Amino acid sequence: MANYYRDNDDIQFLVRHIDLGKLAAVCEENFKFAGEFDYAPANADEAIQNYRLVLDALGQLSADFIAPRAEDVDREGNTLNEDGSVTYAKGTSESLEKLAQAEAMGFTLPHRFGGLNFPNLVYSMAIEIVSRADAALMNIFGLQGIAETINAFATEEIKKKYLYDFCAGKVTGAMVLTEPDAGSDLQAVKLRAFQDDGGNWFLHGVKRFITNGCGDVLLVLARSEPDRSKGLGLSLFVCDRGPAVHIRRLEEKLGIHGSPTCEIFFDNTPCEIIGERQRGLVTYVMVLMNGARIGIAAQSLGIAEAAFRVARDYAASRKQFAVTIEKLPAVRDMLIDMKIAIEAGRALLYETSRVVDIEIGYARQLEPNPPEDKAQAKQLKNDSRKYKRYAAMLTPMSKYYCSEMCNKIAYDSIQVLGGSGYMRDYACERHARDARITTIYEGTSQLQIVAAVRGVCSGTAGKFIAELTQQQFQPEVKDLLEKLVEGAEQLKKSVAFVKENGNEYMDLYGRALVDIAIDLINGHLLCGQASTKVDMEVAAGDGTADNGETTPMKERKAMVARRYITKNAPKIAALAELICTGDKSTFTDYETVIGPVSELEN
Repeated sequence: MANYYRDNDDIQFLVRHIDLGKLAAVCEENFKFAGEFDYAPANADEAIQNYRLVLDALGQLSADFIAPRAEDVDREGNTLNEDGSVTYAKGTSESLEKLAQAEAMGFTLPHRFGGLNFPNLVYSMAIEIVSRADAALMNIFGLQGIAETINAFATEEIKKKYLYDFCAGKVTGAMVLTEPDAGSDLQAVKLRAFQDDGGNWFLHGVKRFITNGCGDVLLVLARSEPDRSKGLGLSLFVCDRGPAVHIRRLEEKLGIHGSPTCEIFFDNTPCEIIGERQRGLVTYVMVLMNGARIGIAAQSLGIAEAAFRVARDYAASRKQFAVTIEKLPAVRDMLIDMKIAIEAGRALLYETSRVVDIEIGYARQLEPNPPEDKAQAKQLKNDSRKYKRYAAMLTPMSKYYCSEMCNKIAYDSIQVLGGSGYMRDYACERHARDARITTIYEGTSQLQIVAAVRGVCSGTAGKFIAELTQQQFQPEVKDLLEKLVEGAEQLKKSVAFVKENGNEYMDLYGRALVDIAIDLINGHLLCGQASTKVDMEVAAGDGTADNGETTPMKERKAMVARRYITKNAPKIAALAELICTGDKSTFTDYETVIGPVSELEN
């Protein structure tokens, strides 16, 4: 039987390479739940074994059940019924039922509600595996952040009302944020939240582009303070899908057809407030969206992995000029770059997820009972702030890098197949359509850069890279580390130049700055993987060799690190030079170069 966990040597390697025991101790709060819940692990080894068993089961379910239905789901789509309800494609409903039976719908929720209480890192692995099978299904499976937000900020009464059903897979949810005139700019949200004389809350207005807006439980951002504009006038609410929630239309989309995208009209819909008034956007939705951005990065990895597999299999079997096309240098070069780009994205995302888990762990230690020892409490606060800054920078970096990488891999996959890739006979055309949304929803790539570049220019990136240099590296990568040191110096000079030219210049060259920082971070992560103590062998069937023999993972990872760092070193130098030119023609020459806006004919 096929298995999307077992056939992915890189995921299995990273499960062993990353210190999952430390994350298990954080999530299980030093394994204090073992005495209360029979299924809670008593130690790190038990926890890691649980992670592997669930990933293995999910890998088999994804390969054997979900993936074979993906094409039909894409063609069938969803149906808006006359009564306003939405019917999923048959394959989507069947897959959700299987995921519920596998108890995979409460991945990061606490044991007390029936959740698995797994780290975000393991959840990212799971999302990637499911997305490889069906990217659209992830948009329902990957919305577990809704339940996480309820668990983090809602009252105990609301938690009990919803979280048991989420863990059991009895309900699905939706994050209901955007409106016709409030897309990326959520401060412009107008949907009204108001109270009656009894203090009960109601919602009235329209939301648009809502992923799985037909879900059973809706988290809604609404304006609770009519006299306050922008973010401080917004609060977060939860409501059930009921007679006062009307799905007005389903969007006709380029891809992810199995995921319904809805326009919703709230007609004085009863709801309950989550947390405190006026903190809906500034606190709660920011946490929700950061989790969703990590989910999209994982979805992007899954799509990229699926698209690469189609291209590699085709290239290994398709003959032209009397040889398989993967023997042709141009094709071979594309395939190896595709493979390495995916592994770099996986390294970045998994490191981001690890950092987020540690950040959450420190926050739990500080609340509600911080250490009594003042020195210990101070250290804990400092560590918490540091990891919060790291997570705030790495999250948009991961979403940006993985989604852009995913689109390129999907595009190149079609190119490898040539005319066949353009036809529906192969899945790569579907992967390309599914990939396109990843650079758009949960914040466009441009907005991710705006978020990430602040971390680069504030010094957070430099500090994080400095920490990565403290790893124990093998002598084989010493020359690569020297290239990374040179790149870090180029980044430092670029940041200094940008600061001299102001915030507008920083935003203009934000992408170049973020690209340099990501390449340096990925380079260190890949060197760290090449220096691992993990003893694994992998089949050399990834474009790096064609003899079918096995290669030690450390040796193979050293090859990956060398190619990645060596190819990116000239790019880093070129980007740094570009940043330091001081060219502001985008501002000074825009109107002249771009020309006037064309007048539309009547």
